[in-house]
Amino acid sequence: MAMPKVLVRVTGVAPLSAAVYELERLRCGLCGTIYAAQAPPGIGDAKYDETAASMIALLKYGCGVPFNRIEKLQHNLGIPLPAATQWELVDAAADPIAPAHDELIRQAAQGEVLHNDDTRMKILEVPTPIEEDGAERTGTYTSGIVAIGHGHHIALFLTGQRRAGENLADVLARRAADLPRPIHMCDALSHNTCGDFEALLSRCVAHARRKFVEVAESFPDEVAFVLETLRQVYLHDAEARQRELSPAERLALHQERSQPLMAALEGWLDDQIEDRKVEPNSSLGESIVYMRKHWAGLTLFLREPGAPLDNNICERVLKTAILHRKNAMFYKTPNGARVGDLFMSLIHTAELCGADPFDYLVALQLHHQRVAEAPADWMPWSFAATLEKIGAAAASG
Repeated sequence: MAMPKVLVRVTGVAPLSAAVYELERLRCGLCGTIYAAQAPPGIGDAKYDETAASMIALLKYGCGVPFNRIEKLQHNLGIPLPAATQWELVDAAADPIAPAHDELIRQAAQGEVLHNDDTRMKILEVPTPIEEDGAERTGTYTSGIVAIGHGHHIALFLTGQRRAGENLADVLARRAADLPRPIHMCDALSHNTCGDFEALLSRCVAHARRKFVEVAESFPDEVAFVLETLRQVYLHDAEARQRELSPAERLALHQERSQPLMAALEGWLDDQIEDRKVEPNSSLGESIVYMRKHWAGLTLFLREPGAPLDNNICERVLKTAILHRKNAMFYKTPNGARVGDLFMSLIHTAELCGADPFDYLVALQLHHQRVAEAPADWMPWSFAATLEKIGAAAASG
């Protein structure tokens, strides 16, 4: 029997649609009482339901579409939705689902590997400046933290005057005391390590590599050796992912194949500086000095199971905040930044876990009382199973 023919038809709809219900009303001729027809099942008195707030949050904080652009789109489609109303909806939706965000932070603190970085972010109504070394710190940033552990990836966004390392310290303050030190992956920027916490520091190989790429035109032969060495290391790491090796097996693979390559690279770096083959103050010399200075962190993947090669996952996460900055330009108030951080964290973590962020936000709002009682059951990787249990209990009861 031949396989059936499949037709796919894609249609366009407004991001937010509206339905108007006219409920007939009758007045009693004797007493004057007015009786109104009942609304269809599932239609309450609220004008906007949970799906409206979820769609607005997904467009604004997940896709970087500013409120005013959503307003214009909805107006053109004949369904007006003012920017002020959009803000009121997401602001009202944030507090009921905040326990899920708080639980996300708590579970991130228990991660085995934590990545962090930050990017500038403007807040118009800046809070009281932080005193630092007798001066006022007025800059504002969005820190991105990615926690990996127990089979899950968690993305956190934290906006304010605190830097990435300080925000990471706040997260790790909630770490269980009996857990070992996590692996901390970041680049060499001081913002990423300025917090008070204990971790095994791993440096980003991609950042070190990038410094050589920038001078490749002037020093093609020298740079070619460095890039080829790192290419082989990344190929070994890709093989480990393809074979789905455990952290211990991945470490053994790198120790067998990558360690000789990195040892040869270290010797080459030392020769360039110590034998005066390269001027340390030259562009190539600065790249070599950077790699030698951070060699212990750059090679942690050869000594610790699970240590990553680079901080690329955190930089990809931060693109969400950068897109918001590019399109919306700023947050108006610290509360606006708080709401943005909450939704960005929930949305991006759902994406990392392969869950539908729209369905996730809707579920959190519909069951916000249950979320407050047991937030661990409402993580992006567990909420679907929780919904199934609720459905099964309702069917059997």
